[in-house]
Amino acid sequence: MLLRIRSKDGNFRFELPSTADISVLVNKILETTVDADPASLAVSNQPRGNETLMSTLKGRNLQTLGLRLNQDRHGDMIFVGYLTKASQVPAAPMSIDVPSSTRLQSNIWETVQEDAVDIYWRSKDGKIPRGRDARFCKHGVNGMCDYCMPLEPYDAAYQAEHSIKHLSYHAYLHKISPKTLKIHVPVAGIRLGQPEYPFRMVDHLEIASPEIIERFLKAWRSTGLQRFGWLIGRYEPYEKVPMGIKAVVEALYEPPQEGELDGLTLGIPWEDEPRIRELAKMASGSIVHHPEDRTKSIYKRHPHSFFVSSLEAIFAATIQKANPTPSRSSPTGAFGSRLVTAILTATEDGKVDISAYQVSEQACAMVDADMIEASVEPGIVRIKDEDRSQDAARYVPDVFFRYKNEYNLEVKKTAKPCFPVEYLLVNVTHGFPQSPSPLFRSNQFAIENRPGLEDQRIEDLSDNPLTSTSDASKRLELAKWLSDWHLLGFLETTQLVSKSPKQFPDILKADMQVLVSTVTSPSLLEDPSALNALFKTESWQTLMTFTRESAPSLPSTSAPGPSSSHIDEDIPQDVFDQIAAEEAARREGPSGVSSGIKICPHCTFENSEGETDCEVCGLPLG
Repeated sequence: MLLRIRSKDGNFRFELPSTADISVLVNKILETTVDADPASLAVSNQPRGNETLMSTLKGRNLQTLGLRLNQDRHGDMIFVGYLTKASQVPAAPMSIDVPSSTRLQSNIWETVQEDAVDIYWRSKDGKIPRGRDARFCKHGVNGMCDYCMPLEPYDAAYQAEHSIKHLSYHAYLHKISPKTLKIHVPVAGIRLGQPEYPFRMVDHLEIASPEIIERFLKAWRSTGLQRFGWLIGRYEPYEKVPMGIKAVVEALYEPPQEGELDGLTLGIPWEDEPRIRELAKMASGSIVHHPEDRTKSIYKRHPHSFFVSSLEAIFAATIQKANPTPSRSSPTGAFGSRLVTAILTATEDGKVDISAYQVSEQACAMVDADMIEASVEPGIVRIKDEDRSQDAARYVPDVFFRYKNEYNLEVKKTAKPCFPVEYLLVNVTHGFPQSPSPLFRSNQFAIENRPGLEDQRIEDLSDNPLTSTSDASKRLELAKWLSDWHLLGFLETTQLVSKSPKQFPDILKADMQVLVSTVTSPSLLEDPSALNALFKTESWQTLMTFTRESAPSLPSTSAPGPSSSHIDEDIPQDVFDQIAAEEAARREGPSGVSSGIKICPHCTFENSEGETDCEVCGLPLG
């Protein structure tokens, strides 16, 4: 028999045999409630009145309740009421035996810890304010009419006027919340592109400092090989889009990888991923992982070729699927992903630009269902053949996409066997702040996992301003040097700060938190006392001791005494200055101004001295 249950938690349907005991129905109802008192459960055949406590129906089956069994296809309606544990009054123990397997738990979506930006937008109505219309508003100053009342964040006319292609995530939630939830059988086919995917999880990608990109490009300019990095940052409200969200990038971490001229190889996940996630959480309060790729400085990604290759789109879908966004609006507690793919590639005039994308949830679902694969043509995605074998069954429904033909008419076309990769992409705008205020003030420390190009060595700590903590004039230099993401990541691996005895795990962990919070403080460069808390930690004293003991001894500058050597007396000071300058140039590495290197004025690639044309872009070096 089909039973329909209506309570303050909503409407529910249960298919139960007519001979089932009443306790079975009790268990089903308890699964739909939150903190319900089983002893207070009451049922009725009408919304108000005629309630009967279910505890008085012990031992009876559903057939004896006088319900209309299968008289219509909708089933009988039962109205349920109950008291929550917090509001109940002392009552007699329930007389119905409830199986131990029935647990009163909160719904998953009610226990989800959302990002701070989601909590912020849930506290706002998101309405778009409008000023008084001088032509049509006839009311007083404090009045309001249809011409000046605030617009909903999903207003279609406003979106079209401001060229906003996709709704923001929270604007989309506002749009669907007034509608009645309808349960229906899904259609047999999948439709790609808009309007099937009308919103995006992230509306804007903001790079906190151009230096982040420049340091990332340095490896390519020196080797010509592809590089990959994870962008670290946080999410903030983006006011230029109604209820928008932007990803603010503060640092970039490069995992172990092997670059090639037209691709790269890396492992997912990598060994240090948990450590980097924890360090990023301490630095910015949240974790933002964005893959970033780099292509040759050749204009090959344009409307007549492709913007994102099918292999890159499938890779992005795989990573997005592995990094869902916690959401209270989803029955599973998670929905979508805020991971953004940023591709650095050449423009038509030979410069380097950033293109930011996400792949749609349709793409993530199709990758998860093993429906699509990359093709030889970069801009084309291939749909796999259906497999009905018992060992590896694969169901592939019909897939369609729409496009405008040569007559400017919209045409629906099947996506089998292949379709353009653009139908899986969601554009994300990007930019730099007008007044940069990055979380990390320096990017000069060697970058991780660049063997042979940049090596992170513990000996490098001695060649730094660590020993100048007592000099107030040198504290600014020390503070800026310490505020480096790559330095923080390296110090965690040196056992000077992060590693601690197992019996005292919280001591040095607190020291690492003090270090991170100090070097990311907004007033780090303005307040001379900002470093005092760091100087008091035991880890800092250990670091100072190591620095003093490993620092090379400096030559004496005092006048030679009677017993001193006079070998260098006749050497001019200019010679010593020249030796020091050469040593500094050697430490800094190739800078593009020393002999033997020719920097391309078009793509900035470093060529050998004998070359006349750039090895990468082919343009003349002269």
